Amino acid sequence: MTAVASGMAVPGAAALVLLLLGEAAAAAAAGCGYQSCPATRPGLLNVHLVAHTHNDVGWLKTVEQYFYGARNELQHAGVQYILDSVVAQLAADPAKRFVYAEVAFLARWWRQQDEATRRLVRRLVDQGRLEFVLGGWCMNDEAAAHYVPVIEQLALGRRFLRETFGGCGRPRVAWQIDPFGHAREQAALFAQMGYDGLFVGRVDHQDKAAREQLREMELLWRASASLEPPAADLFTGILPDVYNPPSGFCWDQLCSDPPVVDGDSEENNVGTVVASFLRIAASQAERYRTNHIIMTMGSDFQYENANLWFKNMDKLIAHVNAQQANGSRVHVLYSTPSCYLWELHRANLSWSLKTDDFFPYADGPHQFWTGYFTSRPAFKRYERLSNNFLQICSQLEALAGPAAREGPYGAGDSSVLREAVAVAQHHDAVSGTEKQHVANDYAKQLAAGWEACQVLVANALASISGSKENFIFCNALNVSACPLTEAASRFIVILYNPLGRRVSWPVRLPVNGASYAVTDPQGQPVPSEVVPVSPFTRRLRRDRGNATRELLFQASAPAVGFSTFTVSRLGRRDPRGHPARPPVSLQPQEIQNEHVRVLFDPLTGHLKEIQNLDKSISLPVFQSFYWYNASAGNEENPQASGAYIFRPNRSEPFPVSGSKRVPTYLVKNALVQEVYQNFSSWCSQVVRLRAGQPFVELEWTVGPIPVADGWGKEVVSRFETTLQTDARFYTDSNGRQMLERRRDYRPTWNLSQTEPVAGNYYPVNSRIYIKDKKFQLTVLTDRSQGGSSIIDGSLELMVHRRLLYDDGRGVGEPLQELGADNQGLVVRGRHLVLLDTAESAADRHRPLAQQEFMAPYVVLAPGGGPSYRPGQPGLQQFSALRRELPPNVHLLTLMPWDPGTVLLRLEHQFEKGESANGSQPVTLDLLNLFSAFAVTSLQEMNLAADQPRDAVSRLLWNPATGPARPRPAPRLDPSGVTLQPMEIRTFLATVRQREPGAGAAGP
Repeated sequence: MTAVASGMAVPGAAALVLLLLGEAAAAAAAGCGYQSCPATRPGLLNVHLVAHTHNDVGWLKTVEQYFYGARNELQHAGVQYILDSVVAQLAADPAKRFVYAEVAFLARWWRQQDEATRRLVRRLVDQGRLEFVLGGWCMNDEAAAHYVPVIEQLALGRRFLRETFGGCGRPRVAWQIDPFGHAREQAALFAQMGYDGLFVGRVDHQDKAAREQLREMELLWRASASLEPPAADLFTGILPDVYNPPSGFCWDQLCSDPPVVDGDSEENNVGTVVASFLRIAASQAERYRTNHIIMTMGSDFQYENANLWFKNMDKLIAHVNAQQANGSRVHVLYSTPSCYLWELHRANLSWSLKTDDFFPYADGPHQFWTGYFTSRPAFKRYERLSNNFLQICSQLEALAGPAAREGPYGAGDSSVLREAVAVAQHHDAVSGTEKQHVANDYAKQLAAGWEACQVLVANALASISGSKENFIFCNALNVSACPLTEAASRFIVILYNPLGRRVSWPVRLPVNGASYAVTDPQGQPVPSEVVPVSPFTRRLRRDRGNATRELLFQASAPAVGFSTFTVSRLGRRDPRGHPARPPVSLQPQEIQNEHVRVLFDPLTGHLKEIQNLDKSISLPVFQSFYWYNASAGNEENPQASGAYIFRPNRSEPFPVSGSKRVPTYLVKNALVQEVYQNFSSWCSQVVRLRAGQPFVELEWTVGPIPVADGWGKEVVSRFETTLQTDARFYTDSNGRQMLERRRDYRPTWNLSQTEPVAGNYYPVNSRIYIKDKKFQLTVLTDRSQGGSSIIDGSLELMVHRRLLYDDGRGVGEPLQELGADNQGLVVRGRHLVLLDTAESAADRHRPLAQQEFMAPYVVLAPGGGPSYRPGQPGLQQFSALRRELPPNVHLLTLMPWDPGTVLLRLEHQFEKGESANGSQPVTLDLLNLFSAFAVTSLQEMNLAADQPRDAVSRLLWNPATGPARPRPAPRLDPSGVTLQPMEIRTFLATVRQREPGAGAAGP
């Protein structure tokens, strides 16, 4: 022992190194996993130091800029140097440990390493000293992310870890330390992937204060009311300092805290450092239940110079532990989240049970992070469409086999889009909280993925259909622009349906002819109509396309398959410069089809009533658009509305139309009835009823939002009804489970409401509804949005926002979104409105939400292409299934895996008890389900598909309500696979491709 100026006894350097080497050698010999965890000291307070870095997959810089360390004037960060530096430090000292989360960066770094470095890293992983937490391609957002791409991005990252590092690379702990609130469905997905626990950084400041007082910072989250406990139970720990180190203990090159100075230096501060650390540890221990606490030693893009951190932590560990000789009861050690979790499990305590979620999140009285539920609405829609196309691309790749990847149109590749969609789930991507140039880069990466997948789709369609057409992908159909359909006198329309049941889908194409004939796959005529392009659409189109009309027809496509329609022009094209005029304003009072009637107020032009004709239900529904004026902050309260935070300057919004009547006109034909409403020069809507459609479609167009008056604006669509809702409304969790919300209320603590609007906003990924004892009004969205019920009987969805100030949460720029013409972004979207009885509403909104999310896709071609295989007749219609899936079953995933195998996920899409028929268990025969290939063997996997289901063994935790013991995995019978409500089952199927044309008959 040597003496220092502080008078404290500390071990000599040689003794310290021997002590740490001895502990590390024992751990390394034990291998990875819980058995590799370092020894702790019973009877002492064990402080687990977790060395980590948090690497955003885009935020202030793009993914490329972050990886390479470019544009450091925006933020000093270079991920490649972090990994270089950490690996070198771990290799030099077996006492050290480190955890890493973001596989998008890890995979890129790994591809650049030589074999010697790879062997070293594998050894570190095998010893449990480099531990992967979470293991997703990114750390996904939990509010704006839909459960399907969440599953896929986690599986993508975990697959890389399994294939690269084997079983020791499999994460045991979910690490969601930065997302701005936490979803119940996300927790249920983690549990089904086999995670033993979850650690989060951000929870509401009131929630955290209450939990600290009750010592409930660690809990058991029961994340599903449908799955039998403990299938969706997940131990959840709330970290003490979000994910940052304790105050005064940040030793990165980005920090300014003093280093630990020992020895005979006149700067010796050991006494001060140790005393401060012991105070912090004691204070933290008062808020947690065991003699183990965790400290996160790292933060954003730290450890570029890992030596700074590790050298100071070595000294901290040595000097704090030396005080045990003087009676200290604190033991500090290098650890990992899983080793900390293991000690909590060994404590064998009962934990409080949580069944709601962690939304909304506020980090102060007027700082509700509810604006990002809507921020960047155009990108939110593009992300949703991109995942939709990725699922189609994956299905066709699985169905066509190798012919999809190498064919007449070139080399097809789904991985580009798969990785781009995975990155888009990041909590600063789909959330809309990134800088504008980063949002542009995310969109560019998605566009590159679309291009690569379009080649694959073309190859697959040619192989399956037997015809090498000149396939055209018109990406601007939403603004009625497509050169082929505008100019051609004849073309074909291929409608691909990724759902497990036949769908009827409206096709709307830009044309210039006056009349067209449409025929179906059997050559039978299909009713069609030609209507003028609306002025709303012409305003959006700018210089893209010159169509004056739109061709409408209702197309049908079989389950997991396609139908081909032929379109021929009959009438002469209108002369250029003389577009068809829209109908004169008719002040419509109602539109009606066989299922629904919609009434309008003749004085104001607003929608005023919806009737369900099938069930003789009538409900007054007033719908209009409003804007909240965004707070700019002031001296008393400087908080402004921004990319993250929603803070209106007043609780009452302003009507977009002012006090004026909303001008309307009607387009009506045998296929569709449309009421066009013009609320202002920057806000319009089409209220649409198609023939046979049991819901009302509202297609809104908003922007550029005017800000010349100095006010940022947050635009909402509000529905007001006479339903007696008692302050309750319901929103989805990641597009799956439905959760009850109550205005000005939180289930787990006594809320002090400081923001009556923003504090009642929740994420709406796919739907929101209000109901009373009899009736339910449901609104489905086409992207993630913020929503609420601010007044009883009402619901609202925020569709667009344009803000003039930054909200001070790091992004450093206002959410202006100027758009392509620098005037402000214009956004178009859809709300689908269902009126039904409360007991049967789920039978409609469940399948409709899946149809909106996994929508059919239109591919065009001039027609007349040569045969793909000589002598093979062309297929006009195809289905990959022998029979449709039942209404309560959804084909979640069909994608190629290893050669000769496909990944198959099937889910029960109803919750327990929400439907008399839909919530029943359902059994499927997987051996005879597919016509495109024969299933020769089947292995059931966990949800991430990186571990056989029967090999999954999770830690069991004791809830305060009593233990729940897991049921053994059912014996797999491929001819009788049963799905319970909300259950997802995942399989790797060995398949034998059938000859093209085998699926032609299809359902």
